[in-house]
Amino acid sequence: MRFKNITLTAFAACLLLANCQTPKPAAGSTETTASNVEAAPQLSEIDRKIEDMLSKMTLEEKVGQMAQITLDVVGKGENRFTSFEPFELDSVELRKALIEYKIGSILNTANNRARTPEQWYAIISQIQDMAMNQTRMKIPVIYGVDQIHGATYTAGGTMFPQQIGQAASRNRELVRRGAEITAYETRASSIPWNFSPVLDLGPDPRFSRQFETFGEDPYLISELGLEMIKGYEGEDNSIGHHEHVASCMKHFLGYQVPTSGKDRTPTYIPEEALREYHLPPFKAAIEAGSQTIMINSGIINGVPVHSNPDILTKLLKEELGFKGLVVTDWGDIEYLHTRDKVAPTMKDAIMLAINAGVDMSMIAYQYEPFCEGLIELVKEGKVKQERIDDAVRRILRVKHNLNLFEKPTTNPKDYPKFGSKEFEEAAYQMASESITLLKNEKDVLPLRKNMKVLVTGPNANSMRTLNGAWTYSWQGEKVEEFADKYNTIVEALQNEIGKANVNFVPGVSYKMDGFYYEEYADKMEQAVAAAKKADVIVLCLGENTSTETPGNINDIHMSDLQTELAKKMTQTGKPVILVLNEGRPRVISKFEQQMQAIVQIYQPGNFGGDALADVLVGDVNPSGKLPYNYPRYPNALVPYIHKPSAEQRKAEGVYNYEADYNPQYEFGHGLSYTTFKYENLTLKESIKMGEPIEVSIKVTNTGTREGKETVHLYTSDLYATGITPDVKRLRRFEKINLKPQESKTISFTLTADDLSYTNRDGKKVTEVGEFEVRIGDQMKKFTLLDADARVSK
Repeated sequence: MRFKNITLTAFAACLLLANCQTPKPAAGSTETTASNVEAAPQLSEIDRKIEDMLSKMTLEEKVGQMAQITLDVVGKGENRFTSFEPFELDSVELRKALIEYKIGSILNTANNRARTPEQWYAIISQIQDMAMNQTRMKIPVIYGVDQIHGATYTAGGTMFPQQIGQAASRNRELVRRGAEITAYETRASSIPWNFSPVLDLGPDPRFSRQFETFGEDPYLISELGLEMIKGYEGEDNSIGHHEHVASCMKHFLGYQVPTSGKDRTPTYIPEEALREYHLPPFKAAIEAGSQTIMINSGIINGVPVHSNPDILTKLLKEELGFKGLVVTDWGDIEYLHTRDKVAPTMKDAIMLAINAGVDMSMIAYQYEPFCEGLIELVKEGKVKQERIDDAVRRILRVKHNLNLFEKPTTNPKDYPKFGSKEFEEAAYQMASESITLLKNEKDVLPLRKNMKVLVTGPNANSMRTLNGAWTYSWQGEKVEEFADKYNTIVEALQNEIGKANVNFVPGVSYKMDGFYYEEYADKMEQAVAAAKKADVIVLCLGENTSTETPGNINDIHMSDLQTELAKKMTQTGKPVILVLNEGRPRVISKFEQQMQAIVQIYQPGNFGGDALADVLVGDVNPSGKLPYNYPRYPNALVPYIHKPSAEQRKAEGVYNYEADYNPQYEFGHGLSYTTFKYENLTLKESIKMGEPIEVSIKVTNTGTREGKETVHLYTSDLYATGITPDVKRLRRFEKINLKPQESKTISFTLTADDLSYTNRDGKKVTEVGEFEVRIGDQMKKFTLLDADARVSK
């Protein structure tokens, strides 16, 4: 078998999965047993404890450590899928899970509902009490949740913008600070493990989870991913600290680019593309010490990733040297049998996944078949004892690193800053720096504070849409119940310029008890009448909240009703400021030209309304930059990283090979209320391989307002061998603040490795030749020479 123009590699060989043998333990992992512990003085104290514990554990106890169930399973309720409220643990079911089946991990909340820190503490204390005092080995449970944009499952916690908005901020310091606060408030909930950050490449605007990513650029994702991991785990990965949590990189690897654009559907990714675009953020995170990783639920090149040893063992554990814990996504071993049809029985699915390199199964509900099946597989010799020991060793190491054996719970009384004004200010600051001004004709913004404003649209008066999914509940449908003390866009504008100056008529509303895409006309004609009496219209459009498969989409256009409302607003002749509050860019080209200003706020969290109001009236100067290409048409979804043929000009002769690269707004775009001038781009014309590539640029604030500007450095390889080069790639960025007429010279240092690309054999190569550097509107070429080349003066 061959990819087109690609020789079969180890990665492509995953298609021969049926013939794959049990993978060897990861390179660098310690396969010491009780019989030779004394002969291995190189072991750390924790490793010695782990090996001693492994030597005493039964097979049943080891398998139990590899199993993870959701909280509803051990809650009092009619069945395993729901629990009664108020929530109580079912001692019989808990005993069955922890003592009879030796379960080692629990995740999620009950009834898809956030809990207070005190409730979390009570629940998890009971769980740990049974695990530590009533089981033979006294191994604590590791509890995990998805706190992906703040303490999302903790009532009263601090909500930050979703990751896509954090990427727009381009502010490394704020990203790290947000993660520190999230770690603090997660530990205040007695939870030590956070399924975050999302390090997926997010280039597809059709995908339902793009908002959970840092966007479509590998370097941007890598840089901000590192900040988030350090915020969660601490600079030295000291996850045993009572204010730190274990991070969980996800979703390894190539998750968000299915061919259909729909969640958990198949894709085909050549190895060079997988390594060039998808792998770098995970590689950087592994090198930074992230302790756990979650696996892609999809199918790559015909093989479910959860059953692919070439990705999970050869690439992740051996090549990248990952020594941490590998956990599945929700129910994904079961799906190998029920959905993906690569395993004729559940037992076969378990064998495939564990042999491929999975350490812990996020079973969710039916844990008995996994535990019983895996025990049988080991006894039958179909899963080797060494593979089990490797998995359990990794699990126990994370539990030891979290200090769970010494302190299995953390008391909310020890976290006085939980939900504090200090934390809220950080969330507001991130929201304000994420807001991206896409268009501002005739300086219609900022608004005067004495203007009569009509606010309309389905996103104008909703805390749910400001936050997005994964907020107090999975799909975000419970946000209004928990977030009523915060300000919607309407309320924030009323606070800013007075209720008498702000009129609200929805025009269109979402059916909050229906699917995310269900909406209805709501006083649309009254909105039109009100618009005629206003000085300006603030039109708040976008999406209702959704994620994963429920958020799949068939039409990327802004909905018909919202498009109708937009057109009717423009027909009034009044200036329209379009506010986009959406998890992914919905196509707006049917009415974009008629908008005087466009502001993208993504999903900015509980303080998004306040931040937007401050931007609209000019109290805050916007500084966000797009983390993706905003598409103009449904069939023009070309990301900013693309090949030259994607934007070729019209050819002469009988055949017309013109290609149209026409995003509505390009990656990196974002306006300010001031102006910036770039000049004096400096670098040497010829640079030897191995020498640092020093680049500098002068940036001046030429306007009358203080403002923040993100300086992006792009490189272009003008010619490459074998694989056509990308038009341009982001290599460095820095966000700066400039007062009016102030100038700063920004310096960057590149290496030859920054100019490399992945060839058809999956290897990184850097070639000599001509390159181009672009910063702002400045461009310079330079030549990269062999290390022993003679440079003419």
